[in-house]
This record gives sequence, C-alpha cells and structure tokens, in this order.
Amino acid sequence: MTLTRVAAAFVPLAVAGALGAQAPSLDFEFFRTRVQPIFLLKRPGHARCYVCHSTGTTFRLERLSPGATSWNDEQSRRNFDSVRRLVVPGDPMASRLLTHPLTPEAGGDPFHSGGKHWDSEDDPEWQTLAEWVRGKKAAGQP
Repeated sequence: MTLTRVAAAFVPLAVAGALGAQAPSLDFEFFRTRVQPIFLLKRPGHARCYVCHSTGTTFRLERLSPGATSWNDEQSRRNFDSVRRLVVPGDPMASRLLTHPLTPEAGGDPFHSGGKHWDSEDDPEWQTLAEWVRGKKAAGQP
C-alpha cells in the first residue's frame, strides 16, 4: 500500500474526529434566563456590570428601556451577539467573559477597571457563566 493510499484511508477518520470535537453551541434561552440577569446584579463594593457595559466599553450591553428592569427579546438577542464574542465555546478559562472579572489568583486577567467580581471559579455566578460556555441548555431544551 502506498503512502498516498494510507493517508487517504485516514482522512475520513480525521474528519470524523474533528467533527466530534466541535465546540458546543451557545444556547440563547440559557443566556436570556440565567446569564443575562447576572449583568444586572448589584454586588457589594462593585457597580453592576450593566452600569459600565451599557456605555463606553468595547463589550456593550443594550441600554434598558425607560422603566424596564430587564431586556426585551430584541435587546436580549443583541446582548447575546455581543457577549458570545467574548467566549470560546467549551472553554471557560479561554473566555474573556469569565477571566476578565476573575481575580488573578484564581486564573483571571490582571486588570478589570470594574474590579474583580469573583475570587474563585467556585463562585455561583462564575459557574453559571461557565455552564453556558460549556453548552448547557435551558430547562426543557434538547
């Protein structure tokens, strides 16, 4: 058997392996119901993510409509599009959304002008974001 034939025999296996190793998809409903509310939470000693990230930053969340306490579907879709640029599906520690506000001691970036919101990957908010990045679906979704 020639080297070309041997290589050709392994191509389908390599393609199948690559397809099987594809990153998980990011679920919009999980984002809307579980991730997005984290951006509105007030933390002691910190501003809400929304305060800074709805104005003047590269990572931009939609402004809430007057009197609203959460985003409508159209705004949520735009937030989803903005936020998913900050994640590497399947890899929370390669995702800026999770490392930027995480303390350096826990593996995060050295600087976040909004402060470090999480001291550990064990933080429930961090875990929720990590679940989304790993591909977790909203309840009742396949």
